[in-house]
Amino acid sequence: MAIVRGVRLRPMADWTTRVVDAVDGVVDTTHEKIVEPVQRLGRGVVYGLLGAFFFLSAFILLAVGAFRALVVYLPEDVWAAHLIVGGILVASGLFLWSKRR
Repeated sequence: MAIVRGVRLRPMADWTTRVVDAVDGVVDTTHEKIVEPVQRLGRGVVYGLLGAFFFLSAFILLAVGAFRALVVYLPEDVWAAHLIVGGILVASGLFLWSKRR
């Protein structure tokens, strides 16, 4: 430390280091409390939408494939495949309707 007219002066590096440490602390706190939660939320939304898209695509492809299999393997009339698929949809709709409350 330098002494000028009987007063001790702190070196320049001391206050600059404190200022940099203070700014660094504010940046770290801001990153922990704002940026990280927003990143987690964004990842959750993106992964959720991506998973829903893949699940819905797979469900549609499986449903179309199952219907086509019914049309191919049932006797000559296509109405039987429509009856089976319609019955499955009506039964699942009735089940969901009964669980609505």
